[in-house]
Amino acid sequence: MKTALLQITSSDDPVENLNTVRRMMAEAASEGAQFILTPEVTNCVSTSTTRQREVLQHEEDDQTLAGLRDQSAALGIWLLIGSLAIKTHDADGRFANRSFMIDPQGQIVARYDKIHMFDVQVTESETFRESKNYRSGDKAVIADTDFGKVGMTVCYDVRFPHLYSALAQAGARILTVPSAFSPVTGAAHWESLLRSRAIENGCWVLAPAQTGEHPKTRGRTRYTYGHSMVVAPWGEVVIDAGTDPGIHFFDLDDSSVTEARSRVPSLTHVRPFDGP
Repeated sequence: MKTALLQITSSDDPVENLNTVRRMMAEAASEGAQFILTPEVTNCVSTSTTRQREVLQHEEDDQTLAGLRDQSAALGIWLLIGSLAIKTHDADGRFANRSFMIDPQGQIVARYDKIHMFDVQVTESETFRESKNYRSGDKAVIADTDFGKVGMTVCYDVRFPHLYSALAQAGARILTVPSAFSPVTGAAHWESLLRSRAIENGCWVLAPAQTGEHPKTRGRTRYTYGHSMVVAPWGEVVIDAGTDPGIHFFDLDDSSVTEARSRVPSLTHVRPFDGP
């Protein structure tokens, strides 16, 4: 199945970002793509909580979600919205970082809230505290599609192998890792982590990413690593998109999963053990 990753540089304006993604989806579909994937926080990249509260919406009101569902239906394609920053009804006012699988009729097949929050000090000058503004999800999710079971994850989740093992053992043959990765950690770990998750589980790993210098919000600039990546179940890097925004195509072949798992059937060798 012809599949397309969209690598984008989202701003803090959801309307602008929606128009960009809709245009790229139309182009990808015109080239034959039947499954299209967007990065993490497709709707808004912002360093300002104040700005986020101004422009973000609850799921039922979110214009990006509605617009992308309509576009999926118009094009007749499957769409992974890597994630949207969404307002919740939680008393503490924190957002959700939520991924959506959309079918060719524009219906939501599955939704997944990012479980692991990126609370790290990357360098002396670069600190992230995602849990300050986002609440964690608490449920692993597999989307049933007509091309296979898809295990849905987001960005920092990739550092937690047990999540991917659980998804693969529950039937996932494709793992999605939409991201807005830090340039520092991206250069050090991005490819290694994605290849590891593919090899360990004999799965396709599809990782559409934000890239580049995002427009300033309240005087601060956010940078992301780019390098949207596709890794085959045997661990080969099929796509490394570099750092420019764009559309990247590949053929998603389920037989590659069967072949990799037959060569090294490690999922069937998992054994319980006592703790240290």
